[in-house]
Amino acid sequence: MPDMINADKPLETAPRAEVEPGMILAVIPALNEARHIETCIRSLMAGSPELRRVPLTVADGGSTDDTVNIVEGLKAEFPNLRVLHNPKKLQAAALNLAAAEHAGADARILVRCDAHSIYPENFILDVARSLAAQGAASLVIPMDAVGETCFEKGNAWIVDTPLGSGGAAHRGGKTSGWVDHGHHAGFDLGWYRRIGGYDESFSHNEDAEYDVRLGKVGGLVYLDAGIRIQYIPRGSVTRLWKQYAGYGRGRAKNVRKHGSRLKIRQTVPILAMLGSLFGLLASLVFWPAIILPLGYTGILLAASVMVALKHRSACGLFAGIAAGTMHMSWAVGFLKETIAPSGQ
Repeated sequence: MPDMINADKPLETAPRAEVEPGMILAVIPALNEARHIETCIRSLMAGSPELRRVPLTVADGGSTDDTVNIVEGLKAEFPNLRVLHNPKKLQAAALNLAAAEHAGADARILVRCDAHSIYPENFILDVARSLAAQGAASLVIPMDAVGETCFEKGNAWIVDTPLGSGGAAHRGGKTSGWVDHGHHAGFDLGWYRRIGGYDESFSHNEDAEYDVRLGKVGGLVYLDAGIRIQYIPRGSVTRLWKQYAGYGRGRAKNVRKHGSRLKIRQTVPILAMLGSLFGLLASLVFWPAIILPLGYTGILLAASVMVALKHRSACGLFAGIAAGTMHMSWAVGFLKETIAPSGQ
C-alpha cells in the first residue's frame, strides 16, 4: 500500500453543491507521451475560463522523449499547469503522489486524466460537478476508442465490442447508473485518503483493485454515460500484447488479494487460449481436435471481414488480429501471475 496517503485523515467529502475550481486537482500520469500530451492538455483546457484556475499536474515517470519539454513549453499559455516527477513511474504512484504533494488545502476532488485520451470541453469541471451532485465516492465514464493509424483503427473498432472488451459497461456504454467498476475519472479525496489511495504494487488493474476496497467500506461508484472520452488504443501488436498481458497479471493479483471471482467475459480469453492450445496438441493424435483452434481463428477472421465491411475500410482487417492479441496476452498474463506470482 502507498505510504504517502494518510488513510487516518478525517473523511472530508466533496459537498453536494457548486464546485469551485480551487476544490479540484486534475492529474495526468505520463511516460513518453510526446505524441499525445499536447493534444490531451489542450482538450482538457478547452471550454470555460474557469479551467485555467484548476491546478493541472502532469506526473511524469521519467520520460526520455520530449514529454516534459512540451509541458514546460505550454506553461506560458496555461499557468495552472505543473510538472511533478514520479520516480516510481506507475500510474498508481502518480495519482498518490499528486494527491499528497499538489492537492491544496481546499481540494476535495481528484480528476484523473489519461495522456492517450482526447477530452470533451469542460471535462474536468463536468466530472467534478457530476461526482459532487451524485454524492459518489468515485465517478467513472465510458471510453470511445478512435484510431489514427490503420492498426489503431482496426483495434479501436473491435475493442469496444463484446468480442474485444467483453461488453464492459465503461467500454462504449450508453447507460448511467451505479456500478462496481469502471474507467476512473473522478475521486472524492476524502474517500481516496480514507482507503489509502491506489495500491502501488499494481502496475495494471489498480483501478479495479481500488474499487474492490472502496466497495468493502461502503463507497459508491457512479457511471456517468453523459461524460465520454475518446482514447487512442495501442498501435502495434507488440505494444497491445504488453498492455493486455499487464491487465491479465493485474486481474490475477486482484483475485489473489481479494478472493474475487472472474466474470464470464474475463474467463472467455483463458478458455479460448487453453482450448486452442489443447486442440493443436490433441490434433497430433486425433486430427478432428484441430477444429478448436481453427474455430477460434475463424471467429477472428469473420470479425475482421465484418468490421472492414461495416467501416468500408481495409483497416478493419486488423480487428481480428487486435482481438486475438488482446485475448491471448490477457490469458497468458493471468495464468503466468496465477502460477508464478511476481510479488510486484
